[in-house]
Amino acid sequence: MPQTSAANSSGHSVFKSWHEAARLIDHTLLKPEATREQVLAICKEALEFGFASVCVQPCWAALAVAATRGSGVKVDIPVGFPQGAVLTSVKRFEASELVKIGAGELDMVLNVGMLKSGERAYVENDIRAVAEIAHAGGALLKVILETSLLTREEKALACKLSESAGADFVKTATGLVGGATVEDVALMRSAVGDRIGVKASGGIRTAAEMIAMVQAGANRIGTSAGIKIAREVGG
Repeated sequence: MPQTSAANSSGHSVFKSWHEAARLIDHTLLKPEATREQVLAICKEALEFGFASVCVQPCWAALAVAATRGSGVKVDIPVGFPQGAVLTSVKRFEASELVKIGAGELDMVLNVGMLKSGERAYVENDIRAVAEIAHAGGALLKVILETSLLTREEKALACKLSESAGADFVKTATGLVGGATVEDVALMRSAVGDRIGVKASGGIRTAAEMIAMVQAGANRIGTSAGIKIAREVGG
């Protein structure tokens, strides 16, 4: 694949090569009907393209860890997926089991109902409980906000609580309820500054969409269209 530049509409270079774009992508397969063969296939693709991680359901964590062992590709597993409304103790146990298996990154779903109810302490403690487990095991924690369900003020608050609780990233969405928007990514980046990461996820399927998210402040992209995007960037 040629190492040509991807450019925005004004012609400014965004990625020097498709390799650079690939390193920002979490190669994702979270469909409930995903099979063992499909999980192994995306792990193989992640190794070939050099994606940041493979993101699969918890039941496939051990398989993905084994398939990517010795590479620079991390295994990224959701916690409390997809609604985030399970007990904090359940999220903590799930995170602990996943870190033991070898997951290098965890994407935890925010408890949206508690946030919207004004239960700030609950939300922050919920995140902190998982962050402690993740960091003790050498893993990163991303917090999925499910931005389409939140007001602008709630999005900013969720970012602040996530940062305060020790999260490494805030993330737009699971992809099951709404998706990423440039406006939300820019708001999230404004809320956390350069102190933690911002992951855009949900409906990103083209290089142009990825570039727009990166320009808005995202430094990680969750997508099931990683190969297509990398090829578009490569020209």
